[in-house]
Amino acid sequence: MYSIFVACGAQEEDFLIARAWEAGTLGLTDEPGGFRAFFDDAAAMEGILSGVVRHEPDYDWAQATRESFPPLEIGRRFFLVPPWNEDATPAGRLRLVVNPGMACGTGWHPCTQMCLEAMEQYLRPGDRVLDVGSGSGILSVAARLLGAGAVAGCDIDADVRPPFVGSADAVQTASADLLVSNISAAAVDELAGEFHRVVKPSGTLILSGFTESEVPEELRTLERLQKGEWVCLVATGAKPSDSPIARRSR
Repeated sequence: MYSIFVACGAQEEDFLIARAWEAGTLGLTDEPGGFRAFFDDAAAMEGILSGVVRHEPDYDWAQATRESFPPLEIGRRFFLVPPWNEDATPAGRLRLVVNPGMACGTGWHPCTQMCLEAMEQYLRPGDRVLDVGSGSGILSVAARLLGAGAVAGCDIDADVRPPFVGSADAVQTASADLLVSNISAAAVDELAGEFHRVVKPSGTLILSGFTESEVPEELRTLERLQKGEWVCLVATGAKPSDSPIARRSR
């Protein structure tokens, strides 16, 4: 058995973990500064992951992976678990099952957790929800659990199998009551006009995937959530001006 230590920051970890699963990793463990992925064959890592490879003795990778993704209570209502977890769902919570690392958007990242917390507060039963950059689909699943009337998810990556491949520019004007997007500051800048077009003026935007130094400024912000350096903004669907969203320059 072989392992590779992949050094990465929190912003790129989801993407690299997804690549490890695609390459056929046997399991993953968190380590300071990154993560370690285990493989039967060292050749499986070539061209997929960069890092320090070492030969491993016999190792219970399945148990190590389970320990790396413990169940989590998120916000007031969600109970996040990997598919192998059999713990009983606490009373009053919604069981949200996600296979960590199969696509970007694992619930163990602070940005995803803040989006879930914001959805608890701002999603109303019956709302039409659009999840832009759906990745693993965790936010779409959460919207359904919260009672959304209709949920659509889109992603430019066909491999994650979203309801449709594409972005907000393919969505009907003023068709969403709530839009949630956990992507990046650059993508928010690029898609800001489309976000305001597809969401009703009375609707809500929940945007994350960026750090404090990248926060979009020209939004009618209702609330700001923060975990460490990561930020989630809740904004009104009404467009504040004809100017594009601009990031704070530092």
